[in-house]
Amino acid sequence: MAAFLYRIGRLAFRRRWTVALVWAAVLAAVGLAGMTAPEAEEEPFSMPGIESQEAFDLMEERFPGAAADGATARVVFVSPNGEKVTATENKKAVEAAIAELGDGTQVASTVDPYESGAVSEDGSTAYTTVTYKVDAAGLTDASRSHLDKSLEHARDSGLTVEAGGDAMEDMGGPSGTAEAIGVSVAAVVLLITFGSLAAAGLPLLTALIGVGISLFAITALAGPLGLADTTSTVAVMLGLAVGIDYALFIVSRYREERAKGRAAQEAVALATGTAGSAVVFAGLTVVIALAGLSVVGIPMLTEMGLGAAGAVVVGVLIALTLVPAFLGFWPNAILTRKDRKARRAGGTPRETRKVNGGTRWASFVLRRPLPVLLAAVAGLGALALPMTDLQLGMPGDEAKSTQTTQRRAYEALAEGFGPGFNGPLTVVVDAKDADDPKAAAETVSERIGGTEGVVSVSPAQFNESGDTAVFSVVPTTAPTAQETKDLVNSIRGDRSGIESAAGATFEVTGTTAMNIDVSEKVQSALVPYLLVVVGLAVILLLVVFRSILVPLKAAAGFLLSVLASLGAVVVVFQQGHGADLLGVETTGPIMSLMPIFLVGIVFGLAMDYEVFLVSRMREAYVHGERPAQAVTSGFRHSAQVVVAAALIMIAVFSGFIGDSDAMIKMIGFGLASAVLLDAFVVRMAIVPAVLALLGERAWWLPKWLDRILPRVDVEGEALTRPAEPEAEPAEKDLARA
Repeated sequence: MAAFLYRIGRLAFRRRWTVALVWAAVLAAVGLAGMTAPEAEEEPFSMPGIESQEAFDLMEERFPGAAADGATARVVFVSPNGEKVTATENKKAVEAAIAELGDGTQVASTVDPYESGAVSEDGSTAYTTVTYKVDAAGLTDASRSHLDKSLEHARDSGLTVEAGGDAMEDMGGPSGTAEAIGVSVAAVVLLITFGSLAAAGLPLLTALIGVGISLFAITALAGPLGLADTTSTVAVMLGLAVGIDYALFIVSRYREERAKGRAAQEAVALATGTAGSAVVFAGLTVVIALAGLSVVGIPMLTEMGLGAAGAVVVGVLIALTLVPAFLGFWPNAILTRKDRKARRAGGTPRETRKVNGGTRWASFVLRRPLPVLLAAVAGLGALALPMTDLQLGMPGDEAKSTQTTQRRAYEALAEGFGPGFNGPLTVVVDAKDADDPKAAAETVSERIGGTEGVVSVSPAQFNESGDTAVFSVVPTTAPTAQETKDLVNSIRGDRSGIESAAGATFEVTGTTAMNIDVSEKVQSALVPYLLVVVGLAVILLLVVFRSILVPLKAAAGFLLSVLASLGAVVVVFQQGHGADLLGVETTGPIMSLMPIFLVGIVFGLAMDYEVFLVSRMREAYVHGERPAQAVTSGFRHSAQVVVAAALIMIAVFSGFIGDSDAMIKMIGFGLASAVLLDAFVVRMAIVPAVLALLGERAWWLPKWLDRILPRVDVEGEALTRPAEPEAEPAEKDLARA
């Protein structure tokens, strides 16, 4: 591996113009394809294999043209000063508002609350549902503007008017603020790390090129493959983070080789052969973790994982080819100012420092490995404890800021009609084989209506053929309450008795039931996903490090960090401790996809740091150093790079914490805390402590396994050679130019 990548780096340096032009052509080609591709149609959220999805699919089949996926806006009217919405003036204002809402060009229907009984018992609150002909993504700006103006006109009458529903969601897409913050902080970190504008700018430039290629490619494929917007968002986030990190690692190794007196071309080749090998295997672990999301069986997660994995592959290829080519254009500009001055004066290059912050920290840990290990494990364990209280769900309007109309509409409905009104269940009765479909639907409705925890059941509505009925069930508790989940399980648990009495089958769906089913599916898929991903990664690291204990230690450390980060998410977003500091106004269940999403992304990034750090230790050990010396050497060369890479990741993810959406806050906080804990506690404390305690045993491998495993030479043993003399005159002239 090292010898092959050595040749790749050397060729890219010598043919730098060809390499640069090829990547420019790739960027132009995918850019043109992305800009000319037809706009992708937003695919409805789908979750195969769960009851609520099957019920929804049955509704789509039996109620054709009913626009089951059409956007809706639930508009709530609250009378002022103890008045009633049934009072003459208030009623006129409500009816006028409903008439104006119904005038929208994309509106399919509106409902009169006075005719449908959508008025609270105390007469203070009424609501109407505006249904659109298209889904939320298909709403035009004119329709959204018409909805907002209608709400404002209704408020002018003195009524309190709020609205919720997916028609109120902002479909403008990500603003790019988080990415801009991440790039800005990354630039500062790189400048401090390298002390050179060119060295700081090169990783940013190559990462942005990689992100551009990935983004345009996903845009071009979005239509044919039906990719969601989240696919490109995650790809950009991870592509930017790993693209900077991989280039950073190769540039850092290049500067190290130049400081030893090697010529620019040889330094590039060696950097690509050694650091590039670590980049390849680090990238493979990230790709495994992301592609492994397809194991879960959730189409959206599969798309996100494969899209992000593609962005990582592009980042690896650019790091191995374009970075060496750019180093060929500016071989000396990447160096520190002191080195450049020394070279212009004909002096000897500055040797790599033998003692730095990394070696001092490694020495500290090596002197007290057991206390450091115990303290780190105890700290992560304490953070992970709240995980035992983890409750999964899909926070809705109740998790939004009180400054939003959706949150105020949610609270008005809960106050006027009860907390369960915000999350009604939908029951679909398949009476196709029943002798009397209407009697069958009535029996199902009566039996479910008599279940403890049900407030009311709406009249059943039949399709045109009269063989399928749909009715709503309002629980006594809020959509995210445990009691509501128990109610859904109770109704389904009584299925056999109800169906036997009715002579028809039924299924429970609706947003609340869908969220419950998704949570249960994710929980059941988490362990198989972990087994597949961690198992494949351990095998990969076994090949890289030729050790049994090092990969097992890496996997155990990752599990500690991800459990601790999930515990931190529970503490803030579910239990509410410190929530005010992050602007979280309402606590509740953790987003269903959060654990598996966090595991997938953080596992790949954690293995990045493991490969970057331990590969240098392995390299030093293979080249003759004792185990303790190898740990110190690894920290001397890699600690600064790993710290810089982690800070860049944390900056990118932390940018999302400032988002107004609670779910985006949660994702940003979870990813940032996971990287923080993994990089600075697991990799910087637990890894050296464990290696110090294991000594020679850390690198033990049975002879029979040693013969079976392929030799990839990540440590670059085949490339060991004495330092070459100063750069040739032609290189000096190129650098001065």
